[in-house]
Amino acid sequence: METIALITSFVLILIGLYGILSQKNILKMIVGFSLFDTGLHVLIVTVGYIRGGTAPILDQVTGTSNVSDKIVDPIPQALVLTAIVIGLGVTALMLAYALKMYQEKQSLDIRDFKELKW
Repeated sequence: METIALITSFVLILIGLYGILSQKNILKMIVGFSLFDTGLHVLIVTVGYIRGGTAPILDQVTGTSNVSDKIVDPIPQALVLTAIVIGLGVTALMLAYALKMYQEKQSLDIRDFKELKW
């Protein structure tokens, strides 16, 4: 199961990088960024996964004597939740910029924006 998740995450990262670096359409670049971002999220959750692990919740029902050393670390999951929210905001900002650029030039081709170069 972990192998499938790792392979899927690397495939998503590679497809996203290809979309970001090779496409000339701004919307396709934004989709590539979203795929790259999703691949990173899957990778972080997969790395933090422990087979047979339990949730890190301790109370009187479970007791401290039944706690094994296979407790799943909640930090990667919390970081991914935060990264999803930040990625959503960044994607919305990129789409707003793309809309404004389309209103200015009537094109989404990145080669039409020569005044943005140095």
